[in-house]
Amino acid sequence: MNVYVFKTSINQKDVRLVNAILRSVIPDSRWNFDLEDRDKILRIESKTDIVETVCFNLEIEGIRCKELE
Repeated sequence: MNVYVFKTSINQKDVRLVNAILRSVIPDSRWNFDLEDRDKILRIESKTDIVETVCFNLEIEGIRCKELE
């Protein structure tokens, strides 16, 4: 499993939408949020490289997303 960590603009009201998006585009992955962190962290475990897919789909909905390295 690869672990990807993203800085986002997700807030509590976005969680349901983001969960639905992630279930749709990366169904075989696991993820969690740390919305208390100032960077609104989204952490994803996946067997495949999902960076572009995740960022693209969140940004369509107006949610900023950038992989932290």
